[in-house]
Amino acid sequence: MDMSEPVQRRATKMIRGLEHLSYEERQRGLRLFSLEKRRLQGDLIAAFQYLKGVYRKDEENLFNKAYCDRTRSTGFKLSKGRFRLDIRKKFFTMRVVKHWNGLPREAAEAPSLETFKARLNGALSNLV
Repeated sequence: MDMSEPVQRRATKMIRGLEHLSYEERQRGLRLFSLEKRRLQGDLIAAFQYLKGVYRKDEENLFNKAYCDRTRSTGFKLSKGRFRLDIRKKFFTMRVVKHWNGLPREAAEAPSLETFKARLNGALSNLV
């Protein structure tokens, strides 16, 4: 468990009227994401910035892009590279590809970071 999860757990207990609820109920009531979803949110925001050219160095080497107009979701899909070690599960690209490809088209093709964040929060809220 990361250090931020116990901090969030204690902080939500301090809110009057929510003390008697379970941690999960307090999270839902306050519309807070779990640590896992917050990590995913951060990863997807970084991927969006990378794909929009914020990080110019080695742009073509991080993700393999497969453009596809026939799908109803994003206009292009990302594909995973091939790695032989179990450490591949920890790599940023390995964590992001599956979730990026599952994003709604309007989120993945957002014109700005702020729009992407708003649409991503909506998509993550529906994952529960």
